[in-house]
Amino acid sequence: MFGLSTLGTALYGCTLVLGLVFLCVFLKMRVKACSAKATVTKAFVSVCFLLSWIAASYFSGFTPFAALLGGGLIMGLLGDIWLDLKFCYARDEDFFTKMGFLSFAIGHGFYVAAVVLGVKGKFNPLAILCACGVALVAALVVFFGEKAMKLHYGDYKIISTLYGAVLFFMAAFAFFVALFAGLKENIHLVVMAGGGVLFILSDLILSGTYFGEGKRRPVDIITNHVFYYVAQFVIAASVLFLK
Repeated sequence: MFGLSTLGTALYGCTLVLGLVFLCVFLKMRVKACSAKATVTKAFVSVCFLLSWIAASYFSGFTPFAALLGGGLIMGLLGDIWLDLKFCYARDEDFFTKMGFLSFAIGHGFYVAAVVLGVKGKFNPLAILCACGVALVAALVVFFGEKAMKLHYGDYKIISTLYGAVLFFMAAFAFFVALFAGLKENIHLVVMAGGGVLFILSDLILSGTYFGEGKRRPVDIITNHVFYYVAQFVIAASVLFLK
């Protein structure tokens, strides 16, 4: 007989496969054109990473760590919808873009809170300083490296800088908390940090798509979404590694 953890892993795998199928369908639509139908299909992919989180959390126990991850994933789903609506309704592009930024930033706030409550062992405040250092460097690169990266943020320069800092802080924070508290005992946080790195890679490509020239090629659209969705599934999977 399968144990509960084994069953949870199996169900997580099923939702992952289903999500990848929807992702392929969405990308086929999105590469051709932006449409409401593509946005709905994209939402199904997000629903799948939520279902994967539910499967993993139910059989592993709905701990505070798991609950906060769910909050972050829900904000990710909302962010997905906002950002795709901006392509469908160009008249309200500014509103949808800002709502997308806000949703993902709040989502990362949930992830940071999950790290604090999910650490096994003693939390070392030095992790905050280390993560802040990484976030500061990232913010400076975004703010002052606009020309070097051949980007033009326009009115989104401050928002992009702050959001970039939040992204790098989350991934670095999860890693440093695990490092100082014990990597072996906190492998779930290491997995979460890995998801954060994939999230960063996705948004680096996305920034080129939004603020760069000639970077809206099919390869840019595909890699952006693949990195992003794999990131969310990896973050959801961290629950399975919680001991």
